[in-house]
Amino acid sequence: MAPAAVGAASGERGLKNLVWQKLKSSVFDDCRKEEEWKIIILDDFTTKLLSSCGKMSDLLAEGITAVENVYKNREPVPHIKAIYLITPTKKSVDGLINDFVSKSSSKYKAAYVYFTDFCPDSLFNKMKSSCSRAIRRCKEINISFFPYESQVFTLNIPDAFFCCYSPTVEKTNDKDAIMETMAEQIVTLCATLDENPGVRYKSKPLDNASKLAELVENKLEHYYKIDEKSHIKGKTHSQLLIIDRGFDPVSTVLHELTFQAMAYDLLPIENDTYKYKTDGKEREAILEEEDELWVKIRHKHIADVLEEVPKLLKEVASKRKATEGKLSLSNLSQLMKKMPHFRKQITKQVVHLNIAEDCMSKFKSSIEKLCKTEQDLALGTDAEGQKVKDSMRVLLPVLLNKSHDTYDKIRAILLYIFSTNGTTQENLDKLIQNVQIESDSDMIKNWKYLGVPVVVSSASQQCRQSRKDRSSEETFQLSRWTPVIKDVMEDAIENKLDTKEWPYCSQCPAPWNGSGAVSARQKPKTSYLDERKSGSKLIVFVIGGITYSEMRSAYEVSQAYKSCEVIIGSTHILTPKKLLDEVKMLNRPKDTVCIKDEEKV
Repeated sequence: MAPAAVGAASGERGLKNLVWQKLKSSVFDDCRKEEEWKIIILDDFTTKLLSSCGKMSDLLAEGITAVENVYKNREPVPHIKAIYLITPTKKSVDGLINDFVSKSSSKYKAAYVYFTDFCPDSLFNKMKSSCSRAIRRCKEINISFFPYESQVFTLNIPDAFFCCYSPTVEKTNDKDAIMETMAEQIVTLCATLDENPGVRYKSKPLDNASKLAELVENKLEHYYKIDEKSHIKGKTHSQLLIIDRGFDPVSTVLHELTFQAMAYDLLPIENDTYKYKTDGKEREAILEEEDELWVKIRHKHIADVLEEVPKLLKEVASKRKATEGKLSLSNLSQLMKKMPHFRKQITKQVVHLNIAEDCMSKFKSSIEKLCKTEQDLALGTDAEGQKVKDSMRVLLPVLLNKSHDTYDKIRAILLYIFSTNGTTQENLDKLIQNVQIESDSDMIKNWKYLGVPVVVSSASQQCRQSRKDRSSEETFQLSRWTPVIKDVMEDAIENKLDTKEWPYCSQCPAPWNGSGAVSARQKPKTSYLDERKSGSKLIVFVIGGITYSEMRSAYEVSQAYKSCEVIIGSTHILTPKKLLDEVKMLNRPKDTVCIKDEEKV
C-alpha cells in the first residue's frame, strides 16, 4: 500500500520548496490513487531537477517505488503504472515510445506523461501516433529551471556563455536557439512564482540583454493569455532585470573573503561536495541548505566564521561535559569515537571548521598579499580612502612575486585593466611578456567580446563608473568592494534606475514605473514604496553566469528591504578560475568547444 502524502521536502526553503510543491500538485497529486505504487521515469534534466528539491524519502511518501532513467534499458514491470517526468526533446520522447512499442511488449501498465515545458506539435503527434493507447495523462508543468538555493536559480546551460559571447557563433543559428531556450526557461520561473513581471534590461554595452528581454516579454504575454478572447493577466508588482555578464567584470575575478565565495574559489569543491580528512579517513560533506549552520554562516566574513564555529563547538562540548580547555580537530575526533550519540551534533561544526581552516591555509600562504592590491585596484582608493594615483605601481609587486600562480596574476592584471577602463596595446603586450603568460593571454584579451574595454588608445580611456557611497558601512579592510549588482538591486527597489540605461520592454504597473510616486510633503497613508514592496519580487537574471558574492547580495538586499524578495539567477554559477577558462575559449572554433545541444524536433 502506498503511503499517504506528506508535506514538502524537509528542511527545504524558498525556491526549492516552491518547486517541490508545484511538482507535488502538478504531478504526484494529479495521478494519485490510494494503495497504488508507481515508478517514475526521468531524463538527465529532470533527474537534476528532482534531486535539487526532493529526496528519495519524499518520493516514497508520494507512492513512488523506483526511479529509472528513460534513456537506459529497463526490466519490464507490466503490472505497475509509470510516471514520465521528462523534457520535450526527441531523445526523451523516443525513450517513452520505445517502452510501448506494442501492447504485448509494453514495459508498464500505463504512462502518465509530464513535460517540463511546451512540447512541439511534431513530437506530440509522433507520441500520439505511436503509443496513445498507453497514455492516461499528458501535461506540460512549466518547470525548466533549477532551484539552486532558496533565492537562487540556474538554467544549467554553461555553454550559453560561449554561444552568447563568442565571435565564432555570432552569425550562426546557435545563438538564436540558446536565446530562445533561455527565454522559455525564464518564463517557467515566472510561472512557478505566479508572476508576470515588468521586464527591463541593461542597454549597454552589448545587445544580448535587450534581445533576451524582448523574447521573455513576448513569451510571458503568450503564456498569460487566459481564455479564448486573449485576455492577458496584468503585470504583477514585480520586476525582472536582464543583464549581460560584462556589466561588472570586477566581481568575477576579485578574491572574496566571505565564507561560501572564498571556499568555492580556493578549495576543490565540485558539485557542492567538500572532501576532507578526519580521524585519518577521507570523508565528504554536501554544502546544502538543509544544513542550518551552513545557511547561518555562508555569507559571513571568514574572520567571523573562524570566531563563531569554535564557539559553537565549545558550547556543544560543554553541555556534554565532554571536553575542557583548547579544542582541536584531533581531540574532537576522539570525542566522536567515544560518544556515538554525540557524533551527529558536532559533525557539521567539524566540517565547517575544516573548510575555514583550509581557506585560511590558502589565504595565509599567498592570497592575503593579493587582497590589498585587488581592493585598491577595484575601488581606486586605499583602505584610508586615499586615491590610488598610479595603478601600475600597485600592480607590479604582485606580478614580481613568485609565490602567486598564473591565475592570480591574470586576475590582478584584469583588475588593473578594469580599473582604468582599458590599457594601451603596448602596455598590454609588456604585461603579458613580463609575466610570461603568452599561452593564457586570451584570458585577458577575450574580455572585449563581453563588451569590456581591454585595449584602448590613451586618449579614449574613460573615468571609472560612479558607485554608491558606502563609506559609512562597516567593512573589513580586505573586503571593501561591493558587487555592482547590489547597487542595481537597491536602486531598482527604490525606483532609482535610469530608464534610458534600464529601458522597459513593456508597459509597467504604476508602483514600479514611478507614476505612483507622491510628494513626501503629502504624507499619504500608504506610500508608493510600501505599495510596491508589499509582496513584490525583484528577479535579476545575468546572461553568462553569476558569482557567489552576487548571490550573497540578493540575500543582503532582501534582508534590508524586508517585504521585497530578491531572486537572482543565471545560466550557471561561476568561480573565477572556471570563468577565465571559459573566456579563454571564446575565440576558438565551435568544434573545439563542447556544446551541449538537444533541439526540440
